[in-house]
Amino acid sequence: MYIPRKFALTDEQTAAALAAAEFAQLVSHHPSGLLVTPLPMMYNGHSLVGHVSRANPHWHADGAESVATFAGPHTYISPSFYETKTETGKVVPTWNYEILNVYGRLAIHDDPDWLLDLVTKLTERHEAGRPQPWQVTDAPAEFTQSQLRGIVGVELVIDRVEGKAKMSQNQPERNRAGVIAGLRASDAARDQLVADRVAAFDDGNTKANGRR
Repeated sequence: MYIPRKFALTDEQTAAALAAAEFAQLVSHHPSGLLVTPLPMMYNGHSLVGHVSRANPHWHADGAESVATFAGPHTYISPSFYETKTETGKVVPTWNYEILNVYGRLAIHDDPDWLLDLVTKLTERHEAGRPQPWQVTDAPAEFTQSQLRGIVGVELVIDRVEGKAKMSQNQPERNRAGVIAGLRASDAARDQLVADRVAAFDDGNTKANGRR
């Protein structure tokens, strides 16, 4: 991925983004062509883990070179937001976004105990904070086992991670202030999210916490 210096996340921010990453587009190179699957994945310290339906051919890409992409906040940036529009007119539209790319090799898991551990941890992660968290053990054991037979575990063993945040760091302070004000005037939730992210940066020196 092309990452200009101003848009590169630090190692600390990249690590934080990886730990917080939740929903990926998993892409694997396979003799039949590129395989793409959207799925929740979780970082376990050395790899990303998740599962796919047994009917999904993606799990046949065992050992394949793969990348998991996690998209963060993003939105269109109008030239009208920039103070320099009235000064020089030399402005163009752009798009602000955050992205995390995780590269590695795919490993497949079809062991019921591995799968049960995975779905238990995924459930605990996403049910955390609810007044009455649902647990895998709330379902009848025989039903859970039948569901496990319908899925296959996927693990992306990580080789490298790239993090990028393009949040107007390349613009002068008055333009960044205009971007924040312009986005704040919008009713769109994604515009508000990006406004928050732009505000977390100061002249290319990020104060951001790596959230995705």
